[in-house]
Amino acid sequence: MNTAREMEVASFVDEHRDRLVSLVQDLVRIPSENRAPDGAEKQCQLYVSSVLRTAGWDPLLYTPADVPEIQRHPFYWPGRHYANRPNVAATRHGSGGGRSLVLSGHIDTVPAGSAPWTRDPFGGEVDGNRLYGRGSNDMKAGIAANLFVAEALPALGIQLAGDLTFESVVDEEFGGVNGTLAGRLMGFNADAAVISEPSFLRVLPAQRGGRTIDITFTAGNGGILGAGPALGVIDQLRVFLQELPRFTALRLLSAPPHPLYSHLENPVPVSVSRIQTAPWGTSEPSNVPAECRLELFWQAMPGEALQTVDEHFAGWFEDLLRDNPAVFSQRPRLDYPIRWLPGSAIDAGCPLVSELSAAVRRTLGFEPAVAGIEGPCDMYVFHEFGVPAVLWGRRGGNIHMPDEYVEIDSLVQSTKALLSFVCSWCGEDSR
Repeated sequence: MNTAREMEVASFVDEHRDRLVSLVQDLVRIPSENRAPDGAEKQCQLYVSSVLRTAGWDPLLYTPADVPEIQRHPFYWPGRHYANRPNVAATRHGSGGGRSLVLSGHIDTVPAGSAPWTRDPFGGEVDGNRLYGRGSNDMKAGIAANLFVAEALPALGIQLAGDLTFESVVDEEFGGVNGTLAGRLMGFNADAAVISEPSFLRVLPAQRGGRTIDITFTAGNGGILGAGPALGVIDQLRVFLQELPRFTALRLLSAPPHPLYSHLENPVPVSVSRIQTAPWGTSEPSNVPAECRLELFWQAMPGEALQTVDEHFAGWFEDLLRDNPAVFSQRPRLDYPIRWLPGSAIDAGCPLVSELSAAVRRTLGFEPAVAGIEGPCDMYVFHEFGVPAVLWGRRGGNIHMPDEYVEIDSLVQSTKALLSFVCSWCGEDSR
């Protein structure tokens, strides 16, 4: 793309900065929480559809359940409900001769949660350079950036040579991914895809995998009074947590290294994400817990197979039980609440990565880091369907936590680079 067009694109984003911010605020103020197996994305998707239609696009709304044969696909995760949970997709056809592109993102958010916020989670409050709200950074700011591009092209009178598809999917959180799978099966594919996750102004062609397991410890309970100390499941929990670093070390030694994660001290971390025994407070009788539920989450490198990842855990876990028979007199129960999310990557030297990096360099004046995102997402579905895909987006903080926010300046920057890249990748009709 020529310098004059890049300057025009950058100026357009600066001049319409307030519109970009208002798009994020509007989306944040319409809750779209994923409460798997259900979700409440419909009203937000209707808003997305209306913005597209006003900009001259012809959006299609459809639910994952509407997609023929989706339940037979090996990526499909059963047990989710999709009534009133539509995807939105629209394609602006090019004049011909250019490369096609998908701009994708998920509209669902994690719930606001029960932890206290200091801001209204659905207020879209702006304070200095921060815009607060559930999903503000993950990833309604990304959907807003894509909508802004959809509005900017006709406003600037730009006719692309290649097709551009806008996509907003449901049910990405909690390992959903069925919404993303539905888009691929519906044929909304292209020569490349940019997923507008918060990449912190890095170009990310890789994602880590993730495995989640619920472990329920049970033990006899002598009650609060008795001849000796009643430990319930406390001994089991203590021994499990003491031995967990051995599993962490095993994963670090066993997982294959990947160059896009070589900068991390531990590219395959193991985390305890939840521990629960009995409800807290005087509404419940004081007692020694006879049951404890623990959620364990560990990550995987691109290329690791599920069987191998599970074998690492099973080997360590069986050793733990064998070495502590008195503590684990009752075998803990294992449950898998969400799907296995595989790691995935494309070549860091491929045209999508190099050309997006070049657009960032020309538009923003710096060389973006090329790395892998520090967690799982839905990008692997694009890769499995043969669509090169990367993550690109803004900075922010408190993702999945109270007082989530997006940094407005970086949203403006990332949108400038995205609009510039769309024009250069798809090409412009020179007639």
